[in-house]
Amino acid sequence: MIRSFGANEFWFIVLAAQWTVALSAVAFTGGALGGLAIALARISQTALLRYPAIGYVRLFQGTPLLMQLFLVFFGFNIFNVSMSPWGAAAIALTLHASAFLGEIWRGCIQAVPGGQFEASWALGLKYYDRMRYVVLPQAAKIAVAPTVGFLVQLIKGTSLASIIGFVELTRAGQIVNNATFAPFTVFGLVAALYFILCWPLSLLARNLEQRFSVATRR
Repeated sequence: MIRSFGANEFWFIVLAAQWTVALSAVAFTGGALGGLAIALARISQTALLRYPAIGYVRLFQGTPLLMQLFLVFFGFNIFNVSMSPWGAAAIALTLHASAFLGEIWRGCIQAVPGGQFEASWALGLKYYDRMRYVVLPQAAKIAVAPTVGFLVQLIKGTSLASIIGFVELTRAGQIVNNATFAPFTVFGLVAALYFILCWPLSLLARNLEQRFSVATRR
């Protein structure tokens, strides 16, 4: 039976946005930790670290996120482990974010002027101290804008988790649309909520990029 779109349906969709935010936060946090490890491995002079990191990045950048979600969600069945949609989405998006953030941050580290590396060598700093006190602080300033930009893409990417049954913003819209058959109203609201989540971050990324460009020219 088709029912009209009302306040209950509206709030069901709005409240589902919290799961989009939660999934994005988990994936971004896990991806940041993994991405830093990938970035450091990518610039390592040790082949045993560098080549596996390159392979990891190429694997996750070269395959669709949707396929990665399917493989994680159904792959655990091979080991007779039941994976919930939330767990599968969190793992898949974390692995996905690790690859992209690792490559973004690798480029930012390598964008630090070579003289900074040479100066840290001349001071006799060990690798850990060179990265912590000299290289990474400078790379972080370069990385802020593209990192925020990737976070916007990650938030929008969480919509694919609806395919495996995770009830986030897009899935909530699908459920309400199936009950009300009001696709323009339902998905218009879903699109508006994504816009509210992503547009401020897009503005932040743009402002940070402009600010960094001005500081660099000075």
